[in-house]
Amino acid sequence: MPLLEAITGKRLWRGVHVPEHKEDTERLPIRRMPFAPLLVIPLSQHNGAPSIPIVHEGQEVVRGEPIAKAAGFMSIPMHAPATGRVQRIALAPGARGELGLAIYLAPYLSASQEILYGAPRDIADMTPAEIVQAVQDTGVVGLGGAAFPTHVKLKVPEGRTIDTVVVNGCECEPYLTTDHRIMLEQSAQVLHGTRVAMKALGAPRAVIGVEDNKMDAVAALRQANGSATDITVESVPARYPQGAEKMLVKVLLNREVPSAGLPSEVGLAVFNVATLAQIGDLLPRRGGLIERVITIAGPGVKKPGNFLVALGTPLRWALEQAACTDRVSSVVLGGPMMGAAVGSLDVPVTKGVSGILVLEDDHGPAHHNYIHPCIKCAACVDVCPMHLNPSRLGLLARKERYEEMETDFHLMDCFECGCCSYVCPSQIPLVQYFRISKQMNRERKARA
Repeated sequence: MPLLEAITGKRLWRGVHVPEHKEDTERLPIRRMPFAPLLVIPLSQHNGAPSIPIVHEGQEVVRGEPIAKAAGFMSIPMHAPATGRVQRIALAPGARGELGLAIYLAPYLSASQEILYGAPRDIADMTPAEIVQAVQDTGVVGLGGAAFPTHVKLKVPEGRTIDTVVVNGCECEPYLTTDHRIMLEQSAQVLHGTRVAMKALGAPRAVIGVEDNKMDAVAALRQANGSATDITVESVPARYPQGAEKMLVKVLLNREVPSAGLPSEVGLAVFNVATLAQIGDLLPRRGGLIERVITIAGPGVKKPGNFLVALGTPLRWALEQAACTDRVSSVVLGGPMMGAAVGSLDVPVTKGVSGILVLEDDHGPAHHNYIHPCIKCAACVDVCPMHLNPSRLGLLARKERYEEMETDFHLMDCFECGCCSYVCPSQIPLVQYFRISKQMNRERKARA
């Protein structure tokens, strides 16, 4: 326990200051990326059951048309990102190397690619249940990276009341600036989506939290909000991982989500700012999620920027548009702290991809570094935002005592932010240990 916390008895905010590396893209407006010759749309781009195809090979589809239906409440539909022809429905590689069913769509290069599917809708008279169904029909998931179906979060758990909608506009991961540009360029959609969420949840107020290194976004949202008082925009200190759900709730409203608990237990619902912008845009026109904004940046990119990319675009095509160097060492989906490196550039952009980070030889993993024994410095303990003991958890993981990590040391409270690995002088890959431990516990429970 840090000295100040021991003296005051208060749970202090933790985390780390990391180099932001946002200057290359934060002032660049969003621009549309050309369509790839072939789009690969995985049927599992979300938490929950994969979608079920409703098209067949050789079928022509128009942009925005549903091409797969939800397989129950904990699932979402898929929509055609482009007007074209379904080439085939077959297995495709995922970001983690797994194979999953996907729809291969060849866009018509001569088509105008207008969104031809949809119809106007008046949201004012819709009931909360109708809003939940409408959001599921859009196929929107959490665009901050979790890819959790948004309509599930809009359904209030039985016996609970939501008094505040919290909108996460922090974007604390280095390099990523998609949320920043969305708040600047799509302020009206963000506010509209926020009010839709408030209506669905019966929440009388909302608060949008934005890190204080994005004060232009704060100003843009406040200007778009005008004199309304049911939604407030607040700046919070820029520090990683300020955008973590429990951290943001604590700093904005001084409420603590219980261990292994959900924000609804303390009367809150938390959404990413880009997610609500999509809801604000798609719901009034019965649209489906067919594209998203991603940041392509890093030392290995000659033309970094924020791009509006059709879902299913292969990474290889996307990186060609950003003009990569010839010294690329690794490609990471997401940011450097929580992102995952991919082993193939044939992996497509999915709903949960917020950025593509391209590293060169000099910035990739240093192969001459070795894992050294833990020196009990407690640096990882001091920075852990969940007040865990990463050092002890790491030692238990090395001894394969996975069940003890969960029952006695709250392994499942770890959201894998990477702060512990970042500060460890012994270069112990603690986050990787924790991911393996969680997977081993899931497999143990499945066998039981």
